[in-house]
Formats: sequence, C-alpha cells, structure tokens
Amino acid sequence: MTQRMDYNAASPAGMKALGGVYGHVMQSGLPKILVDLVYLRVSQINGCAYCIDMHSRDLLKEGVNVEKLVLVPAWREAGALFDATERAALAWAESVTRVAETGVPDADYAAAASVFGERQLADLTIAIGLMNAYNRMAIGFRAVPFAAAR
Repeated sequence: MTQRMDYNAASPAGMKALGGVYGHVMQSGLPKILVDLVYLRVSQINGCAYCIDMHSRDLLKEGVNVEKLVLVPAWREAGALFDATERAALAWAESVTRVAETGVPDADYAAAASVFGERQLADLTIAIGLMNAYNRMAIGFRAVPFAAAR
C-alpha cells in the first residue's frame, strides 16, 4: 500500500488543531491506558491499520500484557481481564463509533453515565470522536502502519 498524501504536510494547521484536542484528552484526567484502549477499539471497528498498529504499540509500552491486548475486540467475553471502568468505556466507544447503526440508545448512555461523571463522559466522547477523525484521515489517505513500513 502506498500513502496517497502526506496530510500532515498538506494541512499543518488542521492537524495541529486535532493535536490540540489530543492534548486536551491527555490532560483530562482520564487514565492514559483507558484512553489508549478506547483508541485501539475505535480503530479496530473502523479498520484503521495505521492506528491499530500505533495504539497496540503504545499499550505494550505502557505495560499492558499481550493477552489483554489481543482480547480487546472480544472484551465482553474476556471475563475479569477488563475492569468495570474499561468495560464501560469500551461499550460507550463502540456505541458512539457505530452511531449510524446504534443511534446511541438511552441504555448505552445510562450505562456509561453510571460509571463516569459528566465531565469524564464528555472528555471520553471527545476522545472517541477524535480517534474517529484520525482514523478517517489515516484510512482516507492510506497512512502506512509502522509495522508495514519496515
């Protein structure tokens, strides 16, 4: 696969703006591993190889074990491997990412709101939206995953 365009060079101000949102998420108080698990799950749903590669590597660097990493797509069946907060975040990420299919039902909101405060849930949703935007950039312009560029 060949990258179609270097979107960072084509729109540095736009990518800097997305970077500002990323900075907000990183300073939101949400645990970094939780955010990276959400980024990974959103990227898996969207099929973004570049982002899946990047966030898998980030999680491994943060000490997440391989067993947990490979079970992110099947987190509902992974028993106690994912704690209640991670499960709530992953469920919310799936519902919001699949908005065209789910409509983000009241039950999904209630489940997420029972675990996260309003600010946390708003910031988590910003993170989900941000990763969906990054996925569309990387997929649309065929960003090459680090693993494939070697």
